[in-house]
Amino acid sequence: MRQRIAVIGSGPAGLTFARVLHRHGQPVTVLERDAAPDARPPGGTLDLHEGLGQLALDKAGLLAEFQALSRPEGQAMRILDTDGTVLRDWRPRADDRANPEIDRGQLRDLLLGPLDVQWGRGVTHVVPGTRDGVLVHFADGRQETFDLVVGADGAWSRVRPAVSSVTPHYTGVTSVETSLDDVDTRYPDLARLIGDGSVAVYGVNRKLVAQRNSGGHVKVYVQFRAPLDWHANLDLADAEAARSSLLALFDGWAAPVLDFLRHGNAFVHRPLYVLPVSHTWTHVPGVTLLGDAAHLMPPLGAGANLAMLEGAELAEAIAVGPEDLDGAVHAFEEQMWARASRWAKITAAGLERLVSPHPAEALALFDQVQPS
Repeated sequence: MRQRIAVIGSGPAGLTFARVLHRHGQPVTVLERDAAPDARPPGGTLDLHEGLGQLALDKAGLLAEFQALSRPEGQAMRILDTDGTVLRDWRPRADDRANPEIDRGQLRDLLLGPLDVQWGRGVTHVVPGTRDGVLVHFADGRQETFDLVVGADGAWSRVRPAVSSVTPHYTGVTSVETSLDDVDTRYPDLARLIGDGSVAVYGVNRKLVAQRNSGGHVKVYVQFRAPLDWHANLDLADAEAARSSLLALFDGWAAPVLDFLRHGNAFVHRPLYVLPVSHTWTHVPGVTLLGDAAHLMPPLGAGANLAMLEGAELAEAIAVGPEDLDGAVHAFEEQMWARASRWAKITAAGLERLVSPHPAEALALFDQVQPS
């Protein structure tokens, strides 16, 4: 007897879970609140690690296609001082496939493949333990029941309250994102500064990173320590006002670095929230979580990788032992919690060093992770 399985959310975690189940011949319902795959910008680029995200893609039978799409050269990293001095200029070997980059949109399309996603199906909450299974309530008033509901719906998960009362808390670090298009033609000096990968600059309690995506597109991220309401008197939808505020915040930095902000076309505020480092819950039959819904952590390259591997592992556990669905899920959770806790500690410590009163901490962290 086939189980009725639904995954909420069509991000990397949810799609990897669904794609691996599909490979094993197990039907799965993918529910996504967005009206279509391109309803909103997919975001920047991801580096998928050999033992995490790439392993998940291998389990989905998609590793070769990923390798054809990914950009190994995107692993390159240049670090500048605030005066523009080059402090580090690391470039990967030609055969380095440890952490190649891929645009989020390309990864999404790769994972979607033959999956039948139900778009525009926003979930408000789920109720486990009903007579017919787990009851899913939708924003349009409809209801549906499943044997297993997997919450892969991100930081502000609507599924999480079914298993945990914990909510994300602000880290004290905020992020503002902007972007530049056609950088090689329009801003060749900035294109050379970025190189094939990323350029990062660290100051006192603030940082700026510019990262190359495919097609001449560049994402620029600034992070700084500030109260959550730092922008109370600023209309961030007003690009010129946001630009002026950020330029003042980074006053004194080298002109080429500030050009990333001067040429940015829009500014998006993304305060950094996290869940507790060792977030667990008492197992609830019929409901579980993946990725940010389970263990939201600072965006330092681990989150999407963990989420994808978790999705693949849960799908494999279900496919191998469908006669004990609840047992498979419970065993998976124990494994996920232990690994996620280790990574949450690493990324929390990393954020403290990368947005620090002592910028040398960021350089020292880079040297530990990527020795020259």
